[in-house]
Amino acid sequence: MLFERYLSTLVRPKKHLGQHFLRDLSIAERTAEAVQFRNSILEIGPGTGVLTRYLLDRTEDLRAVELDAESVDYLLGEGLLNQNQIIQADFLRLNLEPLFSQEFSLVGNFPYNISSQILFKVLENRPRIPECVGMFQKEVAERVCSEPGSKAFGILSVLCQTYYRCSYLFTIEPESFFPPPRVKSAVIRLERIENLELPCTEKALFRVVKLAFNQRRKMLSNSLKSLGFELPEDLKDLRPEQLQVSDFWRLANLAS
Repeated sequence: MLFERYLSTLVRPKKHLGQHFLRDLSIAERTAEAVQFRNSILEIGPGTGVLTRYLLDRTEDLRAVELDAESVDYLLGEGLLNQNQIIQADFLRLNLEPLFSQEFSLVGNFPYNISSQILFKVLENRPRIPECVGMFQKEVAERVCSEPGSKAFGILSVLCQTYYRCSYLFTIEPESFFPPPRVKSAVIRLERIENLELPCTEKALFRVVKLAFNQRRKMLSNSLKSLGFELPEDLKDLRPEQLQVSDFWRLANLAS
C-alpha cells in the first residue's frame, strides 16, 4: 500500500485512458511466460512497467507503446526502457510497419475501453503478428475464445478464430490491479494459423459476419436477405451463434 501511494504521486492512473496498473507480480510473470514467440515483442500500455520487467527477461528486442506522458517519464527515469525502446503514441493510430524488421508478438495489459479495437488492429496486421498475449476484460476474453452455441459467440469470436488459435489462459481478480476495476479480467493467447487458405475474400467475410451478428436474434434467412444469394438449406433457419466458424466462410464465399 505504501508503494502504491508513492507510485501514485509519480504516475496517476487516468480514468480517460482506462488505466488500471497491474500490481500482482505473479500475474505479470505468468503472462510473460505465456509468450512463445520471443524474437521481438511490442508491449502496449506498459504503465508502471510491472509486466515490462518480465518481458525484458524474455527478449532482447522489446519496444513499448505508451500514450501517457507520466508513464513514459517514469519508465525512462527508472531505466526500464530507453528512448529507442519506448514510443509515446496512440497505438490505434500507429503505423506498425517500421517498428521491427521482422515479425513480433503483441503483448500487454490492454485498456478495456479500446480492447476490441486493438484486436481488430491485430487482425489487420496479422502478417506481422504471429502471436498476441493480453489482459482483457473477462467478458471480451470470453467472446474471443467462445465456442458456437454460446451467448458470447459473436463477431470477435468468428474473426479472431478464423485467423488465430484462441486460448483462454486464466482469470484475474480486480484486486490484482491498482486501482481495481469493477470487473474481472482474463489473459488470452492468440496464435496465428499458418498457411491458411480461405474459400472467400476477407472483405466478404467481415461483411457477412457483421451483418449476421448485428441482427443476431434473427434467422440468417432474414438477417442476410440483403446480400441477394440463396442460403444453404442447412443454415437458413439458424441464428448466427449456432454456426461454426467454417460456416461463415461458406456464406462469405457465396457473397464474394
